Amino acid sequence: MPGIEKLPIEETLEDSPQTRSLLGVFEEDTTAISNYCTQLYQAMQRIYDAQNELSAATHLTSKLLKEYDKQRFPLGGDDEVMSSTLQQFAKVIDELSSCHAVLSTQLADAMMFPITQFKERDLKEILTLKEVFQISSDDHDMAINRYSRLSKRRDNDKVRAEAVEDVYTSRKKQHQTMMHYFCSLNMLQYKKKTALLEPLLGYMQAQISFFKLGSENLTQQWEDFLGNIGTSVQNVRREMEEEVGQMQQTIQQIETSSDPLYAPCDPDPAHSPVCRNLTRKQGYLYIRNKTSLVTSSWERQYFFTQGGNLMQQGRGEVAGGLVMDLDNCSVMAVDSDDRRFCFQVTSFEGKKVVTLQAESRKDCQEWISTINNISKRIYLSENAEELAARVNQSALEAVTPSPSFQQRHESMRPSSKGRVGRASSVSSVGSEPSPALSVLSLDALVAPDTPIQFDIISPVSEENTAQSKTATQSGRRSNPFGESGDAASEDREDLILHQLYIVRFLGSMEVRSVESAEVISETMRQILAARAIHNVFRMTESHLLVTCDCLKLIDPQTQVTRLRFPLSNVVQCSSHQDNKRLFGFILQSAGGRGVCYIFESNNDGEKICDSVGLAKQIAFHSEMDRKAEEKKKEQDKAKEKQQEELSKQKQIEKDLEEQSRLIAASSRPSNAPGSDAQFLVLSNSQSEDSDVGEEGKKKGESEA
Repeated sequence: MPGIEKLPIEETLEDSPQTRSLLGVFEEDTTAISNYCTQLYQAMQRIYDAQNELSAATHLTSKLLKEYDKQRFPLGGDDEVMSSTLQQFAKVIDELSSCHAVLSTQLADAMMFPITQFKERDLKEILTLKEVFQISSDDHDMAINRYSRLSKRRDNDKVRAEAVEDVYTSRKKQHQTMMHYFCSLNMLQYKKKTALLEPLLGYMQAQISFFKLGSENLTQQWEDFLGNIGTSVQNVRREMEEEVGQMQQTIQQIETSSDPLYAPCDPDPAHSPVCRNLTRKQGYLYIRNKTSLVTSSWERQYFFTQGGNLMQQGRGEVAGGLVMDLDNCSVMAVDSDDRRFCFQVTSFEGKKVVTLQAESRKDCQEWISTINNISKRIYLSENAEELAARVNQSALEAVTPSPSFQQRHESMRPSSKGRVGRASSVSSVGSEPSPALSVLSLDALVAPDTPIQFDIISPVSEENTAQSKTATQSGRRSNPFGESGDAASEDREDLILHQLYIVRFLGSMEVRSVESAEVISETMRQILAARAIHNVFRMTESHLLVTCDCLKLIDPQTQVTRLRFPLSNVVQCSSHQDNKRLFGFILQSAGGRGVCYIFESNNDGEKICDSVGLAKQIAFHSEMDRKAEEKKKEQDKAKEKQQEELSKQKQIEKDLEEQSRLIAASSRPSNAPGSDAQFLVLSNSQSEDSDVGEEGKKKGESEA
């Protein structure tokens, strides 16, 4: 006979969902066996009733035949031949009635008794054990819930001791009940074979003994067959007895070794140290679920790691559900106000945070170490445990920070020379191709073998580097997100146009031609095809701010500028002809090439392109007005400088005339007392013009 499926008694203490699922399969099998045995019992009961009815009918027939002589028939009642013939029939039928009575007794003993015992004793025993196991399981859940709700602030030794004792008692009861329940279910797999074969064997033996007066060949043939069936039944019974002995011995060993594991407290570290080299772990944890803005609830679930994922599975579920992707995640132990042994897992993007509670401090530390090892992708190596041992040999609590969302891409540097005089070319992508496009190959539009960026990567510009250096030298803090420090001037310019749109980034790639109107259409086609081929469905949602100075991608949660595109470097912007929600623009870079960015918006893409075109026009006119104003200021400064030179020239001429007059007056002898005054005048004229003053002073001294 084929092997017998058995429930693993060794896994009863862990009580994992996989074990419960396997238990559910055995319970379904038990239910199916019970239903089938009930139907088979009813059929055999009908056979037994029919045999009793046949025996009674045969006996009644024999009796009636014997009473034929006592009957008073008006015609032919005294026929002796008929009477003797019926008497012979009555004798034969009486013998048959005796055989049927013996057959009924044999059917009752060999057919009805085994199946009745199996139905009334074995199946009912399993149902009783099932109810006891369910009660003990519920008691254990209630006890572990009371233990987990122990207050951290108000620590009462008596209450904690009672809770620990309650958990110990309920867990031990559940474990023992579950082991005996598993043992009964395993025995049922053997008993169902004997319960089906023994009644049939008894039925056939009774029939053979009934028909033994018949053909000897037939009797010998059935005896050989039934002899083989009897041998098989004996072998199954012997194997069942051996298996029962082994299961009883296993139960005793497990009960002896599992006694220290019933208590939820931390075991002795000397006998059970914390293992920090795990890359897989499973067990029951409490997960915190928010029920409102200020309240939350805790739910006990079975958690396990599968590859780089954290899974959870409830009782009665066939498979587990994904909780979080653990690659590049962060995990740390946290202090909870109402729970102990809590730790927190944060996803790579930082958008999902899960708070879990372990049963003990050792379990909490092992979970933290395991998740930390998985987040570092140690599980992908061949010797994962050895690598984890080397990495975590000095770590007490594993904490992996999430990588920065803002990554730098040095290959793309936007040009600092803006095209102010060029307005944004807003077109509709997907229109009829121009004649130039039919001649121009796709390689002339998009650079071949260009990688497609599906995530937002911030370009590093020389302007941001220069701004950071200037800010460092001046003692001001630099903005790490590339925003300019002169916020007041930008705000004044942005007040002219300030429009905000919700967009989702699809991808970007480098393009060769920035002038062609079809380059954005080809870029959209390649990015959408690449997303479909590689099954990339994740999109980064941002707020696109259109101003007269630049285009900004802002994080909707933190309001931090992710990317800043100078409007002067935006060459063209266009939308898709069929799908109006798709749009893109080309950013001019150094060297003549550019980068095409593709987005999906909630609004019409043409409106966003119109806003970009309007912003470029406003920026163009603002730049022209600024240049005209600067030119006017330069002309005014030139006129003022010319006026100053003319006034200075007039003053020099006036001083020369005054000097000539004084010289002429000083040459007369009658005016000697006025020489001092003349000298003073010469000194004053010297302060106005140094060269003329020096010559006048010398002449004045000589005249004096």
